Amino acid sequence: MFSLSSARSLLAACRRPSTWPSSVGPAALSSPALVFARGRHQLAPRSVKFLKRHKGVLPVPIGGSTKGTTLAFGEWGIRVKGNGMRITAKQLKSADEALKRKLKPIKGAKVYMRVFPDIPVCIKGNETRMGKGKGSFEFWATRVAPGRVIFEIGGAPIREELAREALRLACDKLPTIMEFIDRKAPPRLGNMLVMPELPADVNPEQTVSP
Repeated sequence: MFSLSSARSLLAACRRPSTWPSSVGPAALSSPALVFARGRHQLAPRSVKFLKRHKGVLPVPIGGSTKGTTLAFGEWGIRVKGNGMRITAKQLKSADEALKRKLKPIKGAKVYMRVFPDIPVCIKGNETRMGKGKGSFEFWATRVAPGRVIFEIGGAPIREELAREALRLACDKLPTIMEFIDRKAPPRLGNMLVMPELPADVNPEQTVSP
């Protein structure tokens, strides 16, 4: 296999830190950015300053803002209809793969993800006594409020029946109740739809036939 002289030189090179490249040295191996580097198939931030964070609370839209509750990129989408929820990166990835698998035959179809898992979740265990630190890192997640748009599809003409079926498959991967929306859907403030105000000279009971 190796001669005695070549084996000794190889072992000496492995023990000598000065011969390592700067990108894979001992300092780089101990840095969180390299240890927790994500791949292209993963949903995780490229780098974080602190790997552990407080648990926090779910956002509640009490200030009257309707930002992020309507479509911005696609023609069809889904948004949270039930309670707010913490969605993990694995759930978002599963829903994204289900959408892309269903829309693969349509040339030019695109999937837009409106949220991103950038919150580290640490789990210590339920049968652990108090003390001895917070716990180790487990997965990435994101907090979504009621009415938040999660996924949009567009980029190519997609029939409503196909869009509903594709988004239904994505809803099955998510842990809360979703609703199907289009470009005409009004904004949502929590559990309340914000309807546009009608002019004073328009009778709301009057229906206009096409």
